[in-house]
Amino acid sequence: MAGKLAGWRGQVLRFVGLLLVCGLSLQLFFLGRIALMAVVDPQSTSFQRSEILRLAVEQHQVAWAQRWVDNDRIAAHLKRAVIASEDAGFAEHSGVEWDALEAAWQKNQRAEAVAERRNAQQEARQKAQEARAAQRGTTPPPPPARPAAVPKVVGGSTISQQLAKNLLLSGERTVLRKAQEFVLTFMLEALLSKQRILTIYLNNVEWGEGLFGAQAAARHYFRVDAAQLAPAQAARLAVMLPAPKRFEKNPGSAYVSARAATITARMGAVALP
Repeated sequence: MAGKLAGWRGQVLRFVGLLLVCGLSLQLFFLGRIALMAVVDPQSTSFQRSEILRLAVEQHQVAWAQRWVDNDRIAAHLKRAVIASEDAGFAEHSGVEWDALEAAWQKNQRAEAVAERRNAQQEARQKAQEARAAQRGTTPPPPPARPAAVPKVVGGSTISQQLAKNLLLSGERTVLRKAQEFVLTFMLEALLSKQRILTIYLNNVEWGEGLFGAQAAARHYFRVDAAQLAPAQAARLAVMLPAPKRFEKNPGSAYVSARAATITARMGAVALP
């Protein structure tokens, strides 16, 4: 019996050791890829490849626009606008804004509590209507067509975190993936300059369905190159980043215009890395 237990223990230890070796090998692979990005422009990201597959499956074609441009061919207005809109502390933080993450977590908790309360109230009303119908001997009303309330998830990610996620990770929301995102973020910050991180981000971020990078976005929305974007145009592009597929349907909406005016006012205070 003791021999069997020792055998099982040995197998478990070997399995755990194998997992650790695989995990370390994966981190070394990521480290090598990020180090290479200091001198080699990444041709695609994990998120882009997943989008290509989605478009191919859903639409049986891939409408795609992206063209890499170097840092000096991206307007400083766009860099300032994106930092002002997405990550005001980009030049100073080490990759993660812990205060912003905590605030986002608290806001998500409150949103989840509100959604649960609304769903409970809806369920209670439905049960009350069914009980009244049973007392009267009538057919209970059908469930409401309105779907259950879903809490809106608010992020607290920096530009570095967004780049880490889109470059090398899947879009799933798990604790393990989030932990890997933190590791990759610190790798990016350790191996690449802030300027390089921002350049890679602006060349790969999504600005619409099948539309990636500053050059493609500038040509699509304003018929100019990324280097020629005016402050107001840059601010509009920055406003679109949290939900590009939604905003591309009406890029001139009142919300985009008002938010762009706010971003334009903040751009002068942004120091570029």
